[in-house]
Amino acid sequence: MTVRWVTGFLDTPAADAAAAERFWPAVTGTTLSARRGGGTFATLLPAAGDANLRVQVVGDPPARAHLDLHVGAVPAAAARVRELGAALLYSEDDLVVLRSPAGIVFCLVPWSGERAGPAAPVWPGGHASVADQLCLDIPDAAYDREFTFWRAVTGWRADPVDSPEFERLLPPPPIPMRLLLQRLQSGPAGVHLDLACSDVAAEVARHEALGATVVRRVPGDWTTLRDPAGREYCVTARPPS
Repeated sequence: MTVRWVTGFLDTPAADAAAAERFWPAVTGTTLSARRGGGTFATLLPAAGDANLRVQVVGDPPARAHLDLHVGAVPAAAARVRELGAALLYSEDDLVVLRSPAGIVFCLVPWSGERAGPAAPVWPGGHASVADQLCLDIPDAAYDREFTFWRAVTGWRADPVDSPEFERLLPPPPIPMRLLLQRLQSGPAGVHLDLACSDVAAEVARHEALGATVVRRVPGDWTTLRDPAGREYCVTARPPS
């Protein structure tokens, strides 16, 4: 199978959806598309380029994230991913929902010809930012198998990271959304969104003004924040591309 595109989904319980759907377009410089799927889904549309973020209203807390892999042939891709160790959760038409060996939920959907990632908006004051990374949070006991699984599923190149708690998978052009795998000492498997920016302090202050709260700061590297729905995400010092 070949992964053609990756979309990050921000899944929010109905009670918090309105606040989250005001926050994320403002943070990313996008606009909310018309809703579909009975009002459940919407796309964050960039000013230029193809979208790689969507929002979804879900029935159960907490607010969280998942990823969609866009492929050419969903049934064949689903069969291959299950051979690699994924468990099938749901299948209907052109949507297949699976769980990775460590418990990360993801979807296979058809590729629709996406080929140009969103540009990084430049904010007042001159700094830029863009959402370009999904971090897979993986319990330590499952980490090695999970890294092998995602590398086989994507076929992407492993890019060395100095810290032993991280490994990175870089997609081929033109896919803009890359994967970072983080080893957890405690807590369940999950997914969170990372933004790259040219000025972490300025970007964090901008997010706080829009309703985010700071959870922790790692000087020189990243700041973890919580959006108005309670979902954690990170602003990192990686240059936005």
